[in-house]
Amino acid sequence: MKKSIFTLTLILALVVSGYAQEVISSSGGSTPNRGGFSNEIHVNFMTLIWFGSLEAGYERYLSDDHSIEFKGFINDRFGFNNENSGKKYKTNSLQASMNFYFGDNGSGRFFLFPLAKIRFGDFEEPGDGGGIQTTDMTAFILGAGAGYKWELSKNFAFGPFASIGRNFSDDVSNRFTGIELNGGFNLGYRF
Repeated sequence: MKKSIFTLTLILALVVSGYAQEVISSSGGSTPNRGGFSNEIHVNFMTLIWFGSLEAGYERYLSDDHSIEFKGFINDRFGFNNENSGKKYKTNSLQASMNFYFGDNGSGRFFLFPLAKIRFGDFEEPGDGGGIQTTDMTAFILGAGAGYKWELSKNFAFGPFASIGRNFSDDVSNRFTGIELNGGFNLGYRF
């Protein structure tokens, strides 16, 4: 519970700090996105429905073609693993990425992003002797991803994304694997 509160507090602090700064271009003016907005909050509703895992993000548009994004994961899962047969994820994560947008389609655009993520918490499962076996899921993850974002209206965006990352934890790599896939569908509100 304390880790969840810490994660939410950190995300809120990042959002507030985004409001406190205005991005200035080299020509001396501010650089809003194509729709006149510079911020977006979004949620990955696929993982929320499928796994009960909350993945919420804040994206700050630095120009028409790139943005910086921060995500918080509550009840984070390794890839697309379920909690069945007595398995329990007690993990949270924080992720930062830089999104680069391509194309000039009025209804949507492709984007690529490098990411850095840190996960903390434990994974529990029934052991061979009847007890509970615990795996420390704390890991630093580097990766990259791609997606597409449809601009449904001036204020709403929707789209799929997928990423692949390499974790640097021997405990996680021994229990699962060193490579982790992630993906989903974001629904966002721009302001």
